[in-house]
Amino acid sequence: MSPFSLEGSTAVVTGGARGLGEGVTRALLAAGADVVVMARSAPGEALTRHAADLGRELRFEPVDLGDIASVESAAERVLAASEVHVLVNNAGTQDRHPAVDFPLDAWDAVLQVNLRSVFRLCQLFGRPMLDRGAGKIVNVASLLSFQGGITVPAYAASKGAVAQLTKALCNEWAGRGVNVNAVAPGYMATDMNTALLADPVRSEQISARIPAGRWGSPEDLGGAVVFLASPAAAYVHGQVLAVDGGWLAR
Repeated sequence: MSPFSLEGSTAVVTGGARGLGEGVTRALLAAGADVVVMARSAPGEALTRHAADLGRELRFEPVDLGDIASVESAAERVLAASEVHVLVNNAGTQDRHPAVDFPLDAWDAVLQVNLRSVFRLCQLFGRPMLDRGAGKIVNVASLLSFQGGITVPAYAASKGAVAQLTKALCNEWAGRGVNVNAVAPGYMATDMNTALLADPVRSEQISARIPAGRWGSPEDLGGAVVFLASPAAAYVHGQVLAVDGGWLAR
């Protein structure tokens, strides 16, 4: 079997029905995993058909990541139905305000989805992985795990924390058979960046700095996640892998 194969695995992907999450879901399915999408919205027809064509199981578990009780009950239902081998904490949100005027309720909402729910899901799915002595967790960080951004202090703080949480969990769990890593997407052509893509000046400025010469796609992130979720990454622990077309190298 290929070291990149996920045959026989079940993966959970938060926010796995659209954007970067859909790209991750598609890649995991193609690698042989069955996938449970935990999100507010169900997978669309095209993604459902993609899973069926591959002969893989695609399930939907509704969840509100802004509500910790919803997170806990959804995780309980998933774990009651199947053993989970891979957790991908992909879902995230952001809110834009100048830092001096950033509303505290908006701050709390971003940190709840981007950090608190991520930690809780790591606990809930990580515990049975630790009991088995095997499992893979891939968190989705960001370029703003390394950089500060502008008018997104809550998002930057949350993604910086995701990177550090990844390392902290690695230190406790690597010796117990659970790999905890993260991917840090660069500028991706998704709905979250619609405003930037529609701004010809800013879009060109960003593109000019990317050594690869283009914005990323959900497929670009999916391959990196499959690697970290696969046996090929058995000795990769606590890493934050930038998938940014070379942005951080410039």
